[in-house]
Amino acid sequence: MGLKKMANIAARSLVWGKPHHAQWLITRKCNYKCLGCNVWKEQDTKELSLEKIKQGMDILKAAGIVELVLSGGDPLLREDIGEILDYAAERFVTTVYDNGSMAAKKIDLLRKVDFVTLSIDSLDENKHDFIKNVPGAWKNAMETVNILQKEGINVSVSPTISQVNLYEIVEITKYFTERGIPVWYCLYSYDTIQEPNQLFRIGKPKDEFIITDKEAMIKLCDTLLKMKKTNKQILITDKLLKCTKTLYTEEKRIWKCNALQSFLVIDHMGKIAGCHNQPSTGSIFDLQKEWKSKKYKELRKQYKICTKCTYLCYVFYSLYGTPTGHLSLALEQRKNASLLLKKK
Repeated sequence: MGLKKMANIAARSLVWGKPHHAQWLITRKCNYKCLGCNVWKEQDTKELSLEKIKQGMDILKAAGIVELVLSGGDPLLREDIGEILDYAAERFVTTVYDNGSMAAKKIDLLRKVDFVTLSIDSLDENKHDFIKNVPGAWKNAMETVNILQKEGINVSVSPTISQVNLYEIVEITKYFTERGIPVWYCLYSYDTIQEPNQLFRIGKPKDEFIITDKEAMIKLCDTLLKMKKTNKQILITDKLLKCTKTLYTEEKRIWKCNALQSFLVIDHMGKIAGCHNQPSTGSIFDLQKEWKSKKYKELRKQYKICTKCTYLCYVFYSLYGTPTGHLSLALEQRKNASLLLKKK
């Protein structure tokens, strides 16, 4: 990250009362058939134009957004993704998600982003291909990790923890972090709202993925907390791990959702909501007008008491999505600064 961008990001991070994180699901197109997901069953060829996306990003920057995650579907399937990434990287700490099938083909387009995150759920080829429901998915992902790392692109790996791979998460973590590749985690969750106006359908119930061995999940949290003391490539924070552990030890949520306050989500057509699980609240192009509205204030109250998901990204930004949260995060992750502070 260059010094000019870093200074701009830091200034926005310290502003109170504005959102700091946005996830933009810029396409509904996907080339995989992951068993715990239903995006591939409900694809849509319609999506915002490049100019509309640029306009939306300008609005997000003005609103105070610091970090922008581009996902989908697979965002790298968009033909104009290069221009989208360039525009985003100039304005935000930018992460782009890939299922492991496209990033190696788009290397030159990825050089300006801060992170490319690949979904790799197992070191077992057959198990990974089973989860992704695509033959060859594991080979594609593993080759892509190696290629991106050799090319000097900040690549990280994000396994989704489920009952299917629960017992090998530590092994996955060691394998990649010992090779200098940071690991972030998702937690298997699924959408609990079924209504026509839901912003974006992603997860679906899959019994074999639901974590039933709670003791093993608790042990995993403890193990990762211990590993983090010497392994700085593990990007999940202590606070989030302890929060997750409490969810399984006491079946208790010790956080309140900060959706539409510290973070928000946008779909492929520019509709916006606090999270993808909730009904659309309108358009990104009305964000500045609506941000302090009575409507948004009432929605934030509803989100605060919502207990309908355990998507770790939403939990994370509920825990850290304020200037004081950013400060505590910076203090915890200060030794990881080298992951971002490089010349672009």
